[in-house]
Amino acid sequence: MQINENRAGIYIHIPFCKQACTYCNFHFSTSQALKGEFISSILAEIESRKQYTQDRSIQSIYFGGGTPSLLSTKDLNLILGSLNRSFNIDNDVEITLEANPDDISTHKLKELKESGINRISLGIQSFYDRDLLMMNRSHNAEQAEKSLQLIKDAGFENINADLIYGIPDQTNEEWEGNIQKLLRFNINHISCYALTVEPKTKLFHLIAKKKMIKPDEDRAAEQFEILTDLLVSNEYEHYEISNFAKNKKYSRHNTAYWLGNWYVGFGPSAHSFNGISRQWNVSNNALYIKNIGSGNSFFESEELTISQQINEYIMVSLRTMWGLNKNQFATRFGEQELNRLMKETEKYIVENYIADINDKLIITKKGKFISDGIIGDLFGED
Repeated sequence: MQINENRAGIYIHIPFCKQACTYCNFHFSTSQALKGEFISSILAEIESRKQYTQDRSIQSIYFGGGTPSLLSTKDLNLILGSLNRSFNIDNDVEITLEANPDDISTHKLKELKESGINRISLGIQSFYDRDLLMMNRSHNAEQAEKSLQLIKDAGFENINADLIYGIPDQTNEEWEGNIQKLLRFNINHISCYALTVEPKTKLFHLIAKKKMIKPDEDRAAEQFEILTDLLVSNEYEHYEISNFAKNKKYSRHNTAYWLGNWYVGFGPSAHSFNGISRQWNVSNNALYIKNIGSGNSFFESEELTISQQINEYIMVSLRTMWGLNKNQFATRFGEQELNRLMKETEKYIVENYIADINDKLIITKKGKFISDGIIGDLFGED
């Protein structure tokens, strides 16, 4: 797969949550007092930036957060209506809504389908109440199972579920139990992430105060291997480090990120990318609303240097099963830069962390768990 110059994606950041998960470092607020003003500001931002994608057709719309399932369908319809007026939306556009299990009901799902939402990404994280309490999730294990069944019963065919591994005190048997339970629902997409300790999160402070043990990296590596073996043996393609798909149902939106396609982001903290520059909105709800209303700047931007473009290309392409196409890389950045990359890659090829197959560099199964370190080591200097 490769960059599609004629298509783009849209991301909508919904910065509200019922409560703060211990591990989360995304921008959100547990107060919804500004939700009405936020919706008005999103609509104004969409109108002001409708030229950003330069008439490229929009292949995906992704509501992320925060917790987008907190929005009413009325609010979702206002946003989708504005997007349809401002952008060239594909007829078969993929529209994803991230949702928490405790927000799911038969009535809500019916309304979401009527709004045009055709993909649900459900934040399960674990089927064990002990884990959910530790992470301060707003749902319980029973709700996780019930909501997933409700989504299937409502007729949604494009479903993703998130799980987290490497949780303190979680045994390998429990982790395998999580996966097996999810497999019984036979959904077409699964995303799994290692629990990471990010600065300024509650988890970080709990560990610093010795009120919680630090995640065990060796245990996380074991669980990653259990994950990949089990899902691949059940006909899922491991198409990106953290993502698995059955029947080619890759996340169209995230795959576009990894292939380097254009995207435009709306809402506080949302990012945009047009191939050569990056833009990010202010990560403050009140300031975002104020600056949108007053016509002041609500974002920062930077033009990527050639070295940054090279590193971006290396990072996103090596995360996927399609790998880094050496011919495309040389065409875009030159033979000299390709020679540098191949010299840096040589040791990883020898150690079987990277394979060189049909003029593509692909991280092997052995290298996937440590892929972040490998990729960083291959970056060029600015």
